[in-house]
Amino acid sequence: MIKGERYVPTIWVDPDGCEHWVMDDGVEGYMSPHVNRQGIPVCRTMNHCGTLNTDQYFATDSARLSSSAQQSLQNFFQQTQAVSYTIVGHTDSRASDEYNMKLSYRRANAVAGVARKMGARIADVRGYGERMPKASNNTADGMAQNRRVEIMCWR
Repeated sequence: MIKGERYVPTIWVDPDGCEHWVMDDGVEGYMSPHVNRQGIPVCRTMNHCGTLNTDQYFATDSARLSSSAQQSLQNFFQQTQAVSYTIVGHTDSRASDEYNMKLSYRRANAVAGVARKMGARIADVRGYGERMPKASNNTADGMAQNRRVEIMCWR
């Protein structure tokens, strides 16, 4: 009797939305572009499907989600059911650029962790710190708008 490895193929969505067939047995694997019958790559479109005001989900200087925040995110990921997600963190400009980059990335990873627990595929996790403000950092209201985690859905 010959006993072989069990291969489980899957589809991986890269950061630009294009799909790839993936086969990996843990020792060796390969990935090839998923194309349609005409040989054109199958790519998904991305749209903005959610913005989290981080003041409501995280304590100051923290990337830890409360249990109620986790439950809210679980409901969100259960309802949206996208093919894949890109999670992007942002901060205001109060701390150093280096600190803000790390904090925004840690917060985006916290949100991505909840998505993964729900079985969602994560295409990418990014932290932009204060580099992509939504509003001016010269007012309290503007800084509050800049402290956010955006969820992009691949459909």
